[in-house]
Amino acid sequence: MFTRRTVGAGGIAGVVLALWRGAARAEATRQFPVAFSDAEWRKRLTPEQYDVLRRSGTERPFSSALNDEHRRGVFACAGCQAQLFSSAAKFDSGTGWPSFWEPLAGSVGVEADRTFGMTRSAVHCNQCGGHLGHVFNDGPKPTGLRYCMNGAAMRFDPIAS
Repeated sequence: MFTRRTVGAGGIAGVVLALWRGAARAEATRQFPVAFSDAEWRKRLTPEQYDVLRRSGTERPFSSALNDEHRRGVFACAGCQAQLFSSAAKFDSGTGWPSFWEPLAGSVGVEADRTFGMTRSAVHCNQCGGHLGHVFNDGPKPTGLRYCMNGAAMRFDPIAS
């Protein structure tokens, strides 16, 4: 993974890129119920959705309209449409990303993310494996968790009143 060429050509940036690509390759080897080729994912998703869902990217804070979504409904995966979070579990964390204190049962998986010299808990869709964001232990009751999600990784389906 680390070669003289990686380190020499890009220094620290090259090492970070190699770690990031390694994490993306590891995610691509897992099997999920919904799976497409890389070319098909690129056709189905916008460039920003592809970067977040398939390459574990992160959108800029306060850039997603879903951060300000307050209607009743369900937040679903932008990659496979699987339901992920109820609007009843959404809260304003002040971070600039849509945040939830609990996902829908069985909808997401969590794994260690050791990129960028730290350990975090990455969250992915259990249907397609798409990267959604990270979960932290500083959320509100009743769970004490903050699922900090990328809006680009989701869509919102309102519930008619």
